[in-house]
Amino acid sequence: MKGILSGLQWMMFMIAGAIAAPIAIADLYNLTPLEASGLIQSTLITLGIAGFLQGVIGHKFPIHEGPAGLWWSIFTIYASLVGGLYSSSIAALQALSAGMICSGVLFILISAFKLMDKIARLFTPTVTFIYLLLLIFQLSGSFMKGMMGITSSHTLLDVKVFVLSVIVICITFGLGNSRFVLLRQFSVIISISIGCLLFIICDKMPVISPADTLFKLPQIFPFGSPRFDSGTATTAFLLTLLLITNALASIRLMETVMKQKKLDHNRYLRAGFASGITHFIGGSFGAIGSVPISGAAGYVEQTGMREQKSFLIGCILVISVSLFPPIMNVISGIPAPIGYAVTFVIFVKIVGLSLKELKKVLHEERTFVVSGVSLLVGVGLMFIPTSATSHLSPIVIAILNNGLICGSLLAIILEQALMWKDANRYEDCKKSIDNLEG
Repeated sequence: MKGILSGLQWMMFMIAGAIAAPIAIADLYNLTPLEASGLIQSTLITLGIAGFLQGVIGHKFPIHEGPAGLWWSIFTIYASLVGGLYSSSIAALQALSAGMICSGVLFILISAFKLMDKIARLFTPTVTFIYLLLLIFQLSGSFMKGMMGITSSHTLLDVKVFVLSVIVICITFGLGNSRFVLLRQFSVIISISIGCLLFIICDKMPVISPADTLFKLPQIFPFGSPRFDSGTATTAFLLTLLLITNALASIRLMETVMKQKKLDHNRYLRAGFASGITHFIGGSFGAIGSVPISGAAGYVEQTGMREQKSFLIGCILVISVSLFPPIMNVISGIPAPIGYAVTFVIFVKIVGLSLKELKKVLHEERTFVVSGVSLLVGVGLMFIPTSATSHLSPIVIAILNNGLICGSLLAIILEQALMWKDANRYEDCKKSIDNLEG
């Protein structure tokens, strides 16, 4: 029974964090209600399969998958190309499906040639610290807007919604620090349930739309056959490299949380293969590409649930409920502010995890320089309006509009350059000493 409840909590946490992306994309591409329902279903099923594959044959950690912010950016950019580069929204979605399949091939090739391990070595404690801080900064605005009830259609702060969100935050913190183990372990599902009850009492619960069918299987290539072109292939190549950066940071963080003494040298290779299969599935279902979510580490810290079994049950439940539209509609009816409030608490844990990374740093001065430059650039780019880069190519737009990725890449480049410089200086000193002794 405990395993089922733990799996149910994982399921609710996964769906609450993933439902916004397909809804926003469906609106962006002016999809019909039936097409939008299909996109939500295919995305959630893909995420459930991705998490299960990673848990069984991939990195084997309880890290759930969510719609990748990079893919979300590319979907948004391609929507702006409709009427120019692409004749219709459907044609753009066909190109995106092809891009995901290309990305799947690249993931598998990179893993087959054992390049994942080489990339993983770039994720030093300094880089992980910068990545996590930038991730928190990037998401903090969304958390606050969501908890205040601010949306694209409702731009004013909803005081009642904000007060209810704060109550949910306090409940989640309280349960997470309870002396009773069961309350700590199930703090997320209890907080979501109490939050829903409060929203119902205050008449802030959204209307649950009726389902047109009881059971529904995902459609293969719902928007038609994938449309391959050189632009999409190039975008997929660069995007895959950036997604690997995201994925490795999440895995590295969970390694810290799980406190595993035995090092698994093949973990990153297996994770790459599993991601390749997942992107094949996502491209075939016309879903939004996925990536391991760093928030999983905060979830494990909050609940103390480190066992793999409950996570895998949660993935199976996500896949199962996605096949039943009536159940899916009820779960997706959970008010967004509740999801943001619970996730806010989980990301507070990630702030602590990021600061713990600094304890592993050996060269403090180098870390200060790399952190200062990378954080200033990464956070600064978050304030640049998207319209400022609209004249550039899609992949450049996706990178420059993502302060998290830009800052992380800059941190890797700077640290490697400074390490190389220090190594050369050491060699020069050693040679000078040898010459003097000679």
